[in-house]
Amino acid sequence: MLFYSMFKTLHGKEVIVELKNDMQLQGSLHSVDQFLNIKLTNVKVVDEQQYPHLMSVTSVFIRGSSVRYVHLHSSDVDTDVLQDATRREASDDSEQAQAKAASS
Repeated sequence: MLFYSMFKTLHGKEVIVELKNDMQLQGSLHSVDQFLNIKLTNVKVVDEQQYPHLMSVTSVFIRGSSVRYVHLHSSDVDTDVLQDATRREASDDSEQAQAKAASS
């Protein structure tokens, strides 16, 4: 849920989504769900020479399982908050594992 929460804070920001088929789409992040499906608006294909048939596309819905990377601008990510959230999630996971082991 950590990445889902982070992506929700990026609503309206410019991102580049790289798909597993090597296509890269640049656009504004419109929405993201718990499966990390992504909807982009104001879409541009990064390599228009290779994908000329997609030049007229303005919005896309991308299934989360087809995403390889999401490139974000460094100023859009608060790394301190992200590191704290990661530590909290890791400690919660270890506490749950300890409680489960104690009940066994």
